[in-house]
Amino acid sequence: MRLSLLLEKLGGELATGDGNTAITAVASPQLAATSHLVFCEKDDQVDGALQSRAGAIVTRASIMDAHGKAVVRTDNPRLWFARAAKLLAAEGQSAAATALIHPTAVLGEGVQLGAAVSIGAGAVLGDHTTIGDGTIIHPRVVIYPGTVIGARAVIHAGVVLGADGFGYVRDPGSGAYTQFPQQGRLVIEDDVEIGANSTIDRGALGETRIGRGTKIDNLVHIGHNCKVGEDVIIVALTGISGSCTIGRGAVIAGQVGLGDHVTIGEGVILGGQAGVFSGKSLTLDGHKPGTVFAGTPAKPLVEHLREQATLARLARRRGANRD
Repeated sequence: MRLSLLLEKLGGELATGDGNTAITAVASPQLAATSHLVFCEKDDQVDGALQSRAGAIVTRASIMDAHGKAVVRTDNPRLWFARAAKLLAAEGQSAAATALIHPTAVLGEGVQLGAAVSIGAGAVLGDHTTIGDGTIIHPRVVIYPGTVIGARAVIHAGVVLGADGFGYVRDPGSGAYTQFPQQGRLVIEDDVEIGANSTIDRGALGETRIGRGTKIDNLVHIGHNCKVGEDVIIVALTGISGSCTIGRGAVIAGQVGLGDHVTIGEGVILGGQAGVFSGKSLTLDGHKPGTVFAGTPAKPLVEHLREQATLARLARRRGANRD
């Protein structure tokens, strides 16, 4: 792709060099070739970018002599670089008008695949699943019947989508458990990425839905009937119980636990190992944007740290009194 086309799509200023420079991929300065794009967002990274073999640099710095390289100037070079990477990767796949299916993949009856879908070795797609254009299904993914995945999603190895939720009804007389019907569906919207060995259950009677642009790390579990908004971040080893709602732009850090029927508001940030009890709501009402919640039960980080300090002082006093 010509650098001028990247500029047309992403904005930015061609500070120096030739807009006709052909760019095939992005790379680090250490591994860059002449058709690669690199970025630097700090002044101390400029020299490394200039000394690389890259054909183009995206930066916010003012570079007067780029040693023959093209230089794109923008306020957020990291973001420009990331968006360029996606465009370049999409161009590399666009030659395939139909799905690319590994010979060992197993497709169920009535599966619908969009253009330029890639399905890795050993993946299993159940009956009547739908996969949107440009989505990548990595090896050993299991997609249960009826699951819908949008365009440009990335599903990493070992992910299980649309399995039964963990819902049972107990007979008070015998103590035996009978499964509550798990016959809903799972919908994954466009531009979602799901990390390796994560699992998302389908709805019980309705649906589980993951909003556009949400990014899910490895080893995350999301239970049945959950509604996850757009552009949410969920980090590794988080467990989300059934019927939870997570608002747009929320950030759920590693090892967070949510009980069932929890509501997390828009823009809420839950720090690592935070916990929210069943049925509770956590929003930014009365708090500044960017407030981090921590501890179990989760509360603003400042408040949590104050309580921890108070407990520590009490423990020291008790120890001193015993002495």
